[in-house]
Amino acid sequence: MTKQNSQVQPRRLPRPDLWSLGALLIAALVAAPILSVLWIAFHPVENIWPHLLASVLPRYLANTAVLMLGVGLLTAAVGAGAAWLVTMYRFPGSRVLDVALLFPLAVPAYVGAYALVDFFDYSGVVQVGLRSAAGYASARDYWFPEVRSRWAAVLVLAAALYPYVYLLARAAFREQSGCSYEVARALGAGPWGLFFRVGLPLARPAIATGVALALMETVADYGTATHFGVQTLTTGIFSVWLTGGNAGGAAQIALVMLAVIVLLLALERSSRRNARYHRLSRASRPVEPTVLPGARGLLAMGLCAVPFGMGFVLPVAVMAGHALRNPQAWVSPGLGQALVNTLLVGGSAAALTVAAALFLVYGVQLSGRALPRLMLPVTTLGYAAPGAVLAVGLLVPLAALDHRLADGILALTGHDPGLLLTGTSAAIVLAYVVRFFAIAQGAVDAAFGRISPNLPLAARSLGRGAGGTLRSVYLPLMRGSVATALLVVFVDCVKELPATLLLRPFNFNTLATRTQEQASLERLGEAAPAALLVMLVGLAAVVLLARANIRSARG
Repeated sequence: MTKQNSQVQPRRLPRPDLWSLGALLIAALVAAPILSVLWIAFHPVENIWPHLLASVLPRYLANTAVLMLGVGLLTAAVGAGAAWLVTMYRFPGSRVLDVALLFPLAVPAYVGAYALVDFFDYSGVVQVGLRSAAGYASARDYWFPEVRSRWAAVLVLAAALYPYVYLLARAAFREQSGCSYEVARALGAGPWGLFFRVGLPLARPAIATGVALALMETVADYGTATHFGVQTLTTGIFSVWLTGGNAGGAAQIALVMLAVIVLLLALERSSRRNARYHRLSRASRPVEPTVLPGARGLLAMGLCAVPFGMGFVLPVAVMAGHALRNPQAWVSPGLGQALVNTLLVGGSAAALTVAAALFLVYGVQLSGRALPRLMLPVTTLGYAAPGAVLAVGLLVPLAALDHRLADGILALTGHDPGLLLTGTSAAIVLAYVVRFFAIAQGAVDAAFGRISPNLPLAARSLGRGAGGTLRSVYLPLMRGSVATALLVVFVDCVKELPATLLLRPFNFNTLATRTQEQASLERLGEAAPAALLVMLVGLAAVVLLARANIRSARG
């Protein structure tokens, strides 16, 4: 028997690999603004929380709650109702409306607000035509609803956001078995009974998710609320920070916004906790649409055409009319620079976001360790956080870091470099990356899941490293998903307004901020070209989404 070495070998700790460290770093970068908001809110330089609580915060909360209630009810009714009609029935224009009802996704809510006010205000087409037809001399001679009000803000936000509910509800209705409806009809259920007793309960989880998304966008909205003069939590951040100069107070309002978002997410998850519905067999038949003849078909067409008209046709028509009447606005130097800035910051943010998502998801798969995998949900926090909240969480620490960098470089070289982060568009790009990282991560994660694990294993057995396998195996198979993620993130960057307004350097405009800036000065002729360009970019993503849905429906 050989003599065993009695010395105990020291236990070696596993060496951290590049992919695990990178994944943890990316997750920390995405979570940092949220943690920064918490720190600033609980450690303000000047604590004005008692003043906020006693004066403006109840008004901000009340207005935000009213907007959420109205938008939630309208988006649920319009989105679910339109999805039910185009799925269950055939009527004139139903196939066109099936896709057209998605188009309001291309229109930012603030553009819809500018168009609604311009169309229905005292000097708008409607009231001018009313006075001309009836012979009224002034507004004292007739009654007309106040356009700049909370109800108008609810209407505009619902018209822009109902596609979230429509898209998910339509998919849920299409996935249901036609056998369920045949049984319900045999038991005497009519059209209303089929909807309320069969279709609506089965689609409730999808509708709840869509409404939750619409409500989160409502809480995050700035352009619509400020144009209608509605003081919400988001406008409160701008007021306390920019007007009052109190970052701590802005962070405290941002913390209230985060609490509202967390409550929405909790309610959405609770509403579908036990709601799980499955087809009884793979052979179950799809729903067969019923033909609606005559007046009923025209009524269904009109009901579906109204949200499409309010959410897409009206904004596009109003902005196109202003652009045609002011052709010189297309060659203004401010528009060209705003377009260049939008392409630079949006393109850079989209590329960085998708690249970071690829690194993170691939790194988590390679590491096989628990900590990087546990950090994955953390990276979705940015999408739930409104842009104004992220701006508060980014600008304060970045400004402090900027000054320290500038002082250090000045001490070493004698040259003052200025503000390298907050004085350039770097802060905007970082905010976009954090805000929309969840979108890229979801698309990349789904793309990785569709690739057979045998392919990368074969590449690794042939001597390819982790990076080589990613380049030669994964990326060629994921080109479509990566391109889609790039486009969707870029479109969201183009439309983002609150974070851009708070983080932009002096005299720096994107298409979104130029639209808001000119519209706030009641110069829609100058705002129209930028607004049309924003909608055109958004429309490209909507068309891509519609094509994907058509392919999945046929498949």
